[in-house]
Amino acid sequence: MKKIINFGDKDTRSGFGEGLTELGRINPNIVALCADLTGSLKMQNFKEENPERFYQVGVAEANMMGIAAGLTIGGKIPFTGTFANFSTGRVYDQIRQSIAYSSKNVKICASHAGLTLGEDGATHQILEDIGLMKMLPGMTVINPCDFNQTKLSTIAISKHKGPVYLRFGRPKVPNFTDDKSNFEIGKGILLNEGSDVTLIATGHLVWEAIQAAEEIKEQNINVEVINIHTIKPLDDKIIIDSVKKTGCLVTAEEHNYIGGLGESISGMLSKKHPTPQEFVAVNDSFGESGTPSQLMEKYGLNKKTIIQKIKKVINRKI
Repeated sequence: MKKIINFGDKDTRSGFGEGLTELGRINPNIVALCADLTGSLKMQNFKEENPERFYQVGVAEANMMGIAAGLTIGGKIPFTGTFANFSTGRVYDQIRQSIAYSSKNVKICASHAGLTLGEDGATHQILEDIGLMKMLPGMTVINPCDFNQTKLSTIAISKHKGPVYLRFGRPKVPNFTDDKSNFEIGKGILLNEGSDVTLIATGHLVWEAIQAAEEIKEQNINVEVINIHTIKPLDDKIIIDSVKKTGCLVTAEEHNYIGGLGESISGMLSKKHPTPQEFVAVNDSFGESGTPSQLMEKYGLNKKTIIQKIKKVINRKI
C-alpha cells in the first residue's frame, strides 16, 4: 500500500472556518448565518472581516433556514452554520419546503455530526442526518474526511448551483489529504489499488480504513481503498470498476447503517452489479455520552472492526 502521510491532527470544523473565511475575501455574494454557535463552527474570522454579511440569528434554527432561502432570491449565497442535529432534524420541514422544493442555493453546513460529538450524548449525536438529507430531491450531500478536504469542499460548494448539505465534525482527526488537490463534487478518490476487497469509507472513517488496509496487508490481503466524500450524487463508476475487480466490498461510516453511504452503495449495486457487502456503521441505535474514542470503540467504528468485516466478506465471496 502506498504510504499516506498524516500531517498532524486537526478538526474538520476548522477546515470549514478557513474555507468560509477565504470565500468571504473573494466573493462578495457569500453571506453566513449562525444559530448562536459562532465559536463552535469556527465562523469568527468571517464575522470579523465581513460584519455586514454575517447574521447571528440566535437559537432559532428554523428561522435561519427561512432567512437563508430568502437571501438567495437577491443573488446571495448563504452558508448556514450549527450542529448537525439542529441543521437537519430540528429544521427538516423548513429545509424541505423553503430550500429543497424550490432548489434554493443554500449551503447547509453542519458540525458536530455523529458519535464523535462525544459527551453531549444521544440528543445531540445525530446518526440519521445523511439519510434525511439525501432523500430530498436535488440535495447534494458531502462528508469530507479531514481538515484539508473540508476546506476545499467548503470552497467548492460555493460554485455549485443548488442546495448542499456539508457534514463535518468536532474532534481533531488525522489531516492527510493534499491541500492543493482539486475537489470535485460527485467524484470518489482512489487512495490505494488492491485486488482482494474494496473498502469504501467516508468522513472520519477514511483514516481508519487506511490504517486497516495497511495492517491487514501483513496477512497478504490487498485492499482497494476509496474515499467517497460525496454521498449524493454517488460516483457509481469508481465503485463498480473496483468491485468488478475485487468481487466484494466493505463500507465504513460514522452514521446509522440505515440511510447512510453503505445503503446508497448497496442499492446502486443491486441494480447494476450485485456484490457481497459488509457494513461498518452504527447498528440502528442512538448514541450515548462518552469520549469520542470510547464511543468509536464501543460502536465498532474503527480499524479493528473494519478488518473483521474485510475477512468476513472475503469468506462470503469465496
